[in-house]
Amino acid sequence: MNRLRIGLVGTGPWASATHAPALAEHPGVELSGVWGRRPEAAATLAATHATTAYADVDDLFAASDAVAFAVPPDVQAPLAARAAAAGRHLLLDKPVATSVEGARDLVTAAERAGVASVVFFTLRFAPVTAAWVAQQASVGGWFTGRADWYGSFYAPDGGDAAFSSPWRAGRGGLWDVGPHALSVLLPVLGDVTSVTAARGAGDTTHLILRHTGGASSTAALSLTAPVKCAGLTVELRGEIGTESLPAWDGPGEAFRTAIDGLVEAARGGTPHACDARFGLRVTEILAEAEALVAGA
Repeated sequence: MNRLRIGLVGTGPWASATHAPALAEHPGVELSGVWGRRPEAAATLAATHATTAYADVDDLFAASDAVAFAVPPDVQAPLAARAAAAGRHLLLDKPVATSVEGARDLVTAAERAGVASVVFFTLRFAPVTAAWVAQQASVGGWFTGRADWYGSFYAPDGGDAAFSSPWRAGRGGLWDVGPHALSVLLPVLGDVTSVTAARGAGDTTHLILRHTGGASSTAALSLTAPVKCAGLTVELRGEIGTESLPAWDGPGEAFRTAIDGLVEAARGGTPHACDARFGLRVTEILAEAEALVAGA
């Protein structure tokens, strides 16, 4: 079977550290080229992985069967819709967009073209955490859950800003780590039926969610937590007791698993659980929370 040709849109830290190496090394994939808003960065990244830098994004689409995105969400959404219209499968980053309209347009384009899509929610693809989520979803009987993600990218005492970016600084933890929290809570507890949201210190947002299965959950989302208290906790409580998300090793292996998911969806035609439509649902929930906080 021919390898799936996947082009890369983006040249920033995530593209350089995670996306490009995983695509170049994957046995079932050919890294068909790179396009970025900075041509010199695209040329450097392409040379590093022995592929082609494209000056025109449509030329990259033409040379590819699928496209991976490592750009800000509201740059990603219209470009991904354009790639879908050209018949290209989509490997998207989270959130797929920060507006419901942008996410819906993307989903409409993908469904109209009949292309496969996978959204890279890290915890749903890292093998250890993915297995944990699947296990808890199969158990049932959950009473409540919480997902607290305290990042320190923009902490006053100097967080790790290696992967900081203007869109993260502007939209905060709700949009950056909120998708991670929802990607774990929804498959276990069910879709969200109601949202309550309140602002905390810095960019921190607190969510209270009701789910279709009858359970409730909370989430605390921040990129401005003090360095010494930064960290991730996901906990579920129910009939069998308490379960906590295990530690995981980082994004590299997870992204390789996401590539596997796209290859399988593209070859077999079965939608992936973390497809663009799931990405749209996450955007809808976060946009509702953002509106509640803004109106408070």
